[in-house]
Amino acid sequence: MEIEQIQPEEIKARLERGESLNMIDVREPEEVALGMIPGAIHIPLGQIPERLEEIEQTGEIIMICRSGYRSERACEYMTQLGIQGLKNMEGGMLAWSQL
Repeated sequence: MEIEQIQPEEIKARLERGESLNMIDVREPEEVALGMIPGAIHIPLGQIPERLEEIEQTGEIIMICRSGYRSERACEYMTQLGIQGLKNMEGGMLAWSQL
């Protein structure tokens, strides 16, 4: 399954232009405590199935984790449910912190 990737640089540029992005951070609470992208919604990966209704499913959905692995799994899971517009932030917060 091919999951569309989005670069952290693109997200940063779009946020700086004032765009409102639909971003879901699937990291664990102790990871999120170290910092999140402003505007992201925190739903730990294991809670995605029971919290799907909290995710706005119109247009683009950007999934975020530490390195890009868990968020890609989340994209795969949601794609199988028929959810459209999913993108995985390549490199995760490790890449974001280098910007």
